[in-house]
Amino acid sequence: MPVTKEDVLAVLSKITLPNGSDLVSNDMIRAVSIDAGQVRFIIEAPDAQVASQMEPMRQAAEQAVAAMDGVTGTSVLLTAHGPTPKPEQPPSLKVGRHPEPQAGPTRPAGVDRILAIGSGKGGVGKSTVSSNLAVALAKAGRRVGLLDADIYGPSQPRMMGVTKRPASPDGKIIIPLQAHGVTMMSIGLMMDPNKAVVWRGPMLMGALQQMLGQVQWGELDVLIVDLPPGTGDVQLTLCQKTQLTGAVLVSTPQDVALLDARKAIDMFNTLNTPVLGLIENMSTFHCPKCGHESEIFGQGGVQAEAAKIGAPFLGALPIDLDTRLAGDGGTPIAAGDSPMAQAYAALAQRFIDGGMA
Repeated sequence: MPVTKEDVLAVLSKITLPNGSDLVSNDMIRAVSIDAGQVRFIIEAPDAQVASQMEPMRQAAEQAVAAMDGVTGTSVLLTAHGPTPKPEQPPSLKVGRHPEPQAGPTRPAGVDRILAIGSGKGGVGKSTVSSNLAVALAKAGRRVGLLDADIYGPSQPRMMGVTKRPASPDGKIIIPLQAHGVTMMSIGLMMDPNKAVVWRGPMLMGALQQMLGQVQWGELDVLIVDLPPGTGDVQLTLCQKTQLTGAVLVSTPQDVALLDARKAIDMFNTLNTPVLGLIENMSTFHCPKCGHESEIFGQGGVQAEAAKIGAPFLGALPIDLDTRLAGDGGTPIAAGDSPMAQAYAALAQRFIDGGMA
């Protein structure tokens, strides 16, 4: 005898659901058709969430009908009543606003020390030193954070090889990213990398306040803040609103760079921020072919300036092609074991021995 719709429904009524009922009594069977032994029907779940859990029942229904006498083939579709609900979107996070009042200088919870890495002028390698110092300290066993506070020209995402946007579960807390053992945050991770940040001073100050106060930094031995060059709003906000351990100045040896470095030193002194030491970057150039050493930007200028102001001279770093290539490639050279990596390891040890990290 040919298979009838009633026969099919009788078989399907034996397919039980987790709540003890069955497909037929729950009115979940739709569009039963029988054509020369070919049985087709639809199982319609009440919503997409239930449907996502019903594939085993769809398979059981298909097998049960296929086993009926006179059935030569089956086609069973699983669908849901109504549209698929859209996944819940996390609250949007807006970065960049006017600063909020605060009672006095603060420090992120769990952060032991905050070091500002500054320079009087741009182009002296301050961001390169900041990223490599952070990685070298992390390799030495320190819990390190790196905050890229150069709002107009953030470079740490590229140097640290990070492109993912930080998450925010509630539109307020910002979850920082991890790279090379360092917890890091940059305004560059929150903005379109091809768009300029066109903000006045108050917006810069508010953004810095957000990245210090809203980022979930966790437990850190030291937070390194890569400052923009000069003596502007970001530097003022950081020194006045944050419990800074101190500042470290990076400069190249030539007089033009030292002129601006002295201004930065004077700014930190005016703001009662201790200058913990000076680093001479691009001190010498070692020719990779002949081994000749050239003092392209002069020599000893930063060390002499450190002696003049009574601050420690923390070390001299050569200008190095591999360091630049590593930074462009997203893996700071300090992450390896080359001679430059060893130089940064020695610099990091000076910070540790000096109680700065």
